[in-house]
Amino acid sequence: MYRFLAVFLALTFGPAALWAQAEHPKTGRRIAGVMGFGGAEWLERSEREIEEMPDTALTSIGVKEGMTVADVGAGSGYFTVRLSRRVGATGKVYANDIQPEMLRLLRQRLAKAQFTNIETVLGTEADPKLPAKSQDLILMVDVYHEFAQPQRMLRKLREALKDDGRLVLLEYRKEDPWVPIRPEHKMSVAEAKLEVEDEGFLLDAVKKDLPRQHILIFKKALAAAKN
Repeated sequence: MYRFLAVFLALTFGPAALWAQAEHPKTGRRIAGVMGFGGAEWLERSEREIEEMPDTALTSIGVKEGMTVADVGAGSGYFTVRLSRRVGATGKVYANDIQPEMLRLLRQRLAKAQFTNIETVLGTEADPKLPAKSQDLILMVDVYHEFAQPQRMLRKLREALKDDGRLVLLEYRKEDPWVPIRPEHKMSVAEAKLEVEDEGFLLDAVKKDLPRQHILIFKKALAAAKN
């Protein structure tokens, strides 16, 4: 299984991917390349139910009816559709991605299933293009470690959150060598805490309900984020 994952990631994050060679200035963490839309099938693999337990994750996070949520780095919409069902007709989901091709795949999926509470949003590497103070929850599943400009993105995400909103990261555990993902696609709790808190957040909870990933829940810090 590990060999299969290694080969897949080598192909998916090869020359056709958007590689970012930079390191984060606070932690020295290498910023991983963005998965290209050619990897959409990987996002929909059947094994993901067992490996990531998406419904368990959303229950643990506390996604509820009527919430306004953003799926940042939504890709083909694996989590988007689950969020849509949970927030219901009185809620709304913003499905964000920086790749128009991913959003095209997502819109095709939504048209077939007739979801009406989802809005797709094309963002940039530095701005998710979400309305200010609009989100109860911003979810990033295996996404934050790929941000080419993490500091600028976090500042914009903070602006998009309501004052009592939550920023949630799901990231493969770097502390666990048995998690079969390349090191640059993992994060430790310490790395995430240092990087995200430096942009005006506070780590509120770390949940361990998933077999391979951290659930990292952040809230806005009382002090204003730096400009």
